[in-house]
Amino acid sequence: MARELEGTREKVAYEDNRSVLLYVNRQNVNYDTHWHTAAEIIMPIENDYRVVTNERQYTLVPQDILFIPPGELHTLSAPPTGQRLILMFDLSVLSAFEDFSTITPILSQPILITPDSNSEIHDIEIDILKKIIEEYQHRSEPMRITMIYSYLLKFFVYLGRQHIRADVIFPEVRLGKQMEYVEKLNNVVSYINSNFAEEISLEKAASLAGFSKFHFSRLFKQFTGQSFYNYLNQRRVKAAESLLLNPHLSVTDVAMQSGFTSIATFNRVFRQAKNCTPSEYKIYYHRRSRIR
Repeated sequence: MARELEGTREKVAYEDNRSVLLYVNRQNVNYDTHWHTAAEIIMPIENDYRVVTNERQYTLVPQDILFIPPGELHTLSAPPTGQRLILMFDLSVLSAFEDFSTITPILSQPILITPDSNSEIHDIEIDILKKIIEEYQHRSEPMRITMIYSYLLKFFVYLGRQHIRADVIFPEVRLGKQMEYVEKLNNVVSYINSNFAEEISLEKAASLAGFSKFHFSRLFKQFTGQSFYNYLNQRRVKAAESLLLNPHLSVTDVAMQSGFTSIATFNRVFRQAKNCTPSEYKIYYHRRSRIR
């Protein structure tokens, strides 16, 4: 299947204007650095497949599963022969569930699922992907997309339960405190997701959790896999992406409404995340809209 790229952004051609696209890719084609608004799951079926994202290289072998979050810059390299499952979907459909926010921090970065690193859930996740393939191929089946999302929800529940186990995140913390830490840090994440447009300092976040800022910084990185300010900026960039699609808002308006206090900071952080400036992103989107 051809993939339409302009600049670094890929337009995901969902089938019949649905929100899921699945295909078995057999092409010996490489894709330069790009990103898209869809989440993506890649699983080699025959031969390996190389993915570079977030300055990390993954050489996937058959039945390795790689989740790539929306907006993540990545490069794909195929071997001379082989095939791999490519599943692209709108993650926001699942985000509507109230407690899905619990695993939002871990879904902001690529996740690799292998038989060695995820022995407890790997076979279960493989089975779920097989059911998604089967359901996707039944094109005349009623409520087909809804069923696929029910499987995706199950896929992420198993992944989330494994990743947020308190004894895994905070192995050095005594048993009685582990879940308390998870709850406190999850409250901070929820606060950031709801109040990212406001000024939120490290000191304020630490105070909300009831920790010193030094202790909080270490625990937050253990919990989310990234620093406090990286997570906050990532959330603001995600909000800015949506705001930039509004033709009535200037780049300055978007910067202020997404929580950036200066255009210089907004441009720098946005370019680091999207490999283009906010102005370039805005121009690109509206040019595409006129073409359609």
